[in-house]
Amino acid sequence: MIIAIDGPAGAGKSTIAKQIAKKLTFLYIDTGAMYRALTLKAIEQNLDISDTKRLTQLAANSAIDLINNPDGSLKVLLDGRDVTRLIREPRITKLVSDIAKVKEVRQILVKLQRELGQKNNAVLDGRDIGTVVFPGADKKFYLDAQAKERAKRRYKELLESGQIITLQEVEQDVLNRDRIDSTREFAPLKKADDAVYIDTTNMSIEQVVNEVSKHLK
Repeated sequence: MIIAIDGPAGAGKSTIAKQIAKKLTFLYIDTGAMYRALTLKAIEQNLDISDTKRLTQLAANSAIDLINNPDGSLKVLLDGRDVTRLIREPRITKLVSDIAKVKEVRQILVKLQRELGQKNNAVLDGRDIGTVVFPGADKKFYLDAQAKERAKRRYKELLESGQIITLQEVEQDVLNRDRIDSTREFAPLKKADDAVYIDTTNMSIEQVVNEVSKHLK
């Protein structure tokens, strides 16, 4: 069984997907983490983000693995190295949408995401899971929230991880990622026609999990 959860940055996709996967004992696949890992590698190799040919080669020659921990958290391995914390840094967040919009890069990672999902019962979250990666997913959800609320959530996460950043910077980043993700030529962010829409702006995590679970019964 495949459960697809899409939505913009800060809508709560990862948090909800993790909890649903743990509840159902499904594999959790954070597709955004895969693009973040590739972004980290591009930065470390000082690649020109606009050089699509080299980015595609980088994607084709990178090993990105996702490991579900017993507590429901996710470990991200890049070429065998644990980069779970590194990929959440602001420098990654600022560039990940620019790399994720490259068609050839997405095609490579989508193939990997499909391979992972087809081996297990899985919950995948991202921006094009229900429209491109698994258009035939058994259940589809689109989580959304007002931009200011999404920025507040992301800001809180960053502070808790020890990063120094202002709320204004996070708000600008959220709006910028919304623009890039929704206007990119290949696999843009959009709600699948058959996805359940949930506005999480004024909902707690527990309420969202309960709402998603209700549609899974």
